[in-house]
Amino acid sequence: MQIRHAQTGDLPVIMEIYRHAREFMAASGNPGQWGSSYPARSVVEGDLSAGALYVCEDKDGIAAVFAYFTGEEPTYRKIEQGAWLNDRPYGFIHRIASARRQKGAAAFCINWCFSQCQNLRIDTHRNNLPMRRLLEKCGFSECGIVYMADKSERIAYQKSGSI
Repeated sequence: MQIRHAQTGDLPVIMEIYRHAREFMAASGNPGQWGSSYPARSVVEGDLSAGALYVCEDKDGIAAVFAYFTGEEPTYRKIEQGAWLNDRPYGFIHRIASARRQKGAAAFCINWCFSQCQNLRIDTHRNNLPMRRLLEKCGFSECGIVYMADKSERIAYQKSGSI
């Protein structure tokens, strides 16, 4: 597998992966995190324009997609019922989804992000048990609760290596 920046021509496949991810989340007891339309194409295009949209490819094509950023994530400024592991500069992952045909693709993406920045944050819905298990398997610590712009809560995770 390899990671590369997404291109405009990848958008139809990416949007299909997100559609399947929404269906999987709903079937797994987590219908509320992405609902029936998140992420909207405009959000994905924004990630692409920002140079933050990545795909993971295997021999059969795109196996996973994610947005990876460095800098400050505004929703991470306030954390409740816990604390971040540190306040050093960090990278963060949003909108990660797998095509579900290549076992380990999401973990490969997360590990790639950690190789780019050894201080990484991510959040997920309380009911997204597959993602929560994956984050724990990848060495993340549950840090507390953060709130999205719409006031919905997310479980916040962080993984930090030595500097």
